[in-house]
Amino acid sequence: MIDSEVMRLRQLRNTVLRARAIAAALDFNSERRNSTEWRNSTERRNSLFSRSAVGCWRIARVITGKLRENPYLDYQRGPSEARAVYDRLSAAVLGSVARYRGRRGHIFLAELKRVARELDDARALTWSADLSDSLGRSQAQIRELIQEAAAAARKEAGSHPEKDTHVRVRDVALADDAGSVAGTWPYLAF
Repeated sequence: MIDSEVMRLRQLRNTVLRARAIAAALDFNSERRNSTEWRNSTERRNSLFSRSAVGCWRIARVITGKLRENPYLDYQRGPSEARAVYDRLSAAVLGSVARYRGRRGHIFLAELKRVARELDDARALTWSADLSDSLGRSQAQIRELIQEAAAAARKEAGSHPEKDTHVRVRDVALADDAGSVAGTWPYLAF
């Protein structure tokens, strides 16, 4: 493994661990979090946030395993404890704000898109066939979760008409830019 691949994998691991912390915070901040039925139910285990947290954890475990099999000790480092504490605190604040504003779906959709973007880059530029295969399976799962999060965001926007217009304008702008070379590879658009 070369240095740039190690840095890319570490960055992806940090991103998925942050997304996992946000998913846990948003799942915890659900409207029914205090009821015993919700804490023990299969509905909670099958929620979008729970499945996303598990998917992100799976990606982080694959990356950590790949980095630990490297013979160089410097490459084998895991995520720091300070980083984990920072991610949990920032996710808790973000989850509280998202719940207050009624934008849990929008915030989580943006985070899942960030994970998908970095996952695409890591998979495209990796030299390892088994890592690429594992990341490919995770990529398919993240795309399904993005579709569900987009549906949840549209549902949230349906309950707030003034936010719906803003979301539609942004989605159209993103869709127009998604197919262009400048939108997908900004460093080539000199």
